[in-house]
Amino acid sequence: MNRIAKRKWCGFSLLLLVFLISCTQNGIVFKSVAGFTDEANAQLYAFFQSARDDSGRKIAVFDGDGTVLGQAPHYLADECMYQYAKSHPNHRPGLIKKMKGQSNVSLPYVQNRVHFIAGMTLKGYRDLGDQCFQQYYSNKIFPPIYDLISLLKKNNFEIWIVTASPEGMYQQFLSKALDIPITHIIGVKSVIRNGIITDEIVIPVPQDHGKKEAIETFVQDTPLLVAGNSRGDKEMIEFSRGLKMIVNPDEHIAVDQTESIADYAKRNNWLIVHVNDVPAPGFPGVSSKDYGIRLNKTNELKVEN
Repeated sequence: MNRIAKRKWCGFSLLLLVFLISCTQNGIVFKSVAGFTDEANAQLYAFFQSARDDSGRKIAVFDGDGTVLGQAPHYLADECMYQYAKSHPNHRPGLIKKMKGQSNVSLPYVQNRVHFIAGMTLKGYRDLGDQCFQQYYSNKIFPPIYDLISLLKKNNFEIWIVTASPEGMYQQFLSKALDIPITHIIGVKSVIRNGIITDEIVIPVPQDHGKKEAIETFVQDTPLLVAGNSRGDKEMIEFSRGLKMIVNPDEHIAVDQTESIADYAKRNNWLIVHVNDVPAPGFPGVSSKDYGIRLNKTNELKVEN
């Protein structure tokens, strides 16, 4: 490339970058998401363009742990539950012992989280989750995802969270942190009777394929954007009729798969983004230290000089 052509190309690239950083055009509100690559932001802008004239409900669905909220070193649902179990040793110790032998991403385990707190008031459970968030997770909402959600709201999208964590524990703090309706946080739920959480699990349970079923059952429309971070989000991500997005995709190959979710996402042209997710200094880690629950992987982004 000669010097003049190179200068023209650099000038065009700079103009494109400036355009992507902030613009309002043809009814689209767009601002480049800090922390995402230029390529990712270009994909996002193209998505907003394609969604501009959509005549249906504009719905964006996000997984919770690992997608909106940091999960290193432990899920909030586990750390909060095991801290409660440690301070209330006579509260269903047999169930806690049983859960220690289960995978914490398995269907029985995510249901047992709800069984563990059956008998608590919904308000009390929401307050418990909020307290745990404020103490240990308030700085773990991913800034780029928060900015993306804000951008989606400015473009008239409904924001929903679909998580395999207990619904009551996550509703209050996520509703406040993301400024979305508390009923837009869908998790593992049970029948509420006279304000008391029962152990009667409500189907579908939003785990693996159940997340797609939860969208169909509770959101009751097909999303334009779905974002997740793991194999457990695969079915609901594929349910998107627009953008399919994955955050910090795992390169581990699950026992029921022939390739990692990272490779699957690349092969199917999903939008792949990476965000920083590292344990906070002084994090108590009761889940692993006292109950032997596995550590979630750390995603530490390299800072280029």
